[in-house]
Amino acid sequence: MKTTEENNEKLVLEAFDTLFNKRDYAAAERYWSCHYIQHSAHIEPGREGLFNLIKSLPPTLKYEAGVIVAGGDFVMVHGRFSGFGAPVNWVAADIVRLQDGLLSEHWDVIQDEATQEQSKSGLPMFGDKFRNDSGELLPAQILFNGYQLNRRNHDERPIEPRDESARRP
Repeated sequence: MKTTEENNEKLVLEAFDTLFNKRDYAAAERYWSCHYIQHSAHIEPGREGLFNLIKSLPPTLKYEAGVIVAGGDFVMVHGRFSGFGAPVNWVAADIVRLQDGLLSEHWDVIQDEATQEQSKSGLPMFGDKFRNDSGELLPAQILFNGYQLNRRNHDERPIEPRDESARRP
């Protein structure tokens, strides 16, 4: 038997997929409260504000869910938005409060997705691989104590230290 938190996680993932990927607005109305409260600075108030934003974006919009955590009536999803017309993808932490089985309130924290060259940690902000300019997935390369660690196969080999001055604009 699933817990309330597991059911809430499933509901939020279904809601996000229905609105952001399938763009089925009639079906999405079944997930969002008509009294939905929007705290995001870039979205107009209410359910209509969110739906209108999605309607205004290109059909190439894609949402990918990553880590999801639930506690009580709250669900937080770490996800990636791509194909929405910006030069870089967004990585977001979306926090949703559910009430009576509906998404009733939303907060988010959004950041431009860093490239492998921009990542000081050497790790991707979303998932375990970077994408190159062609969209191909690349394994994350981690630098640690003079060794490069490939996260996929844990292949360690000595490397030369990075030239930090090359990163500065």
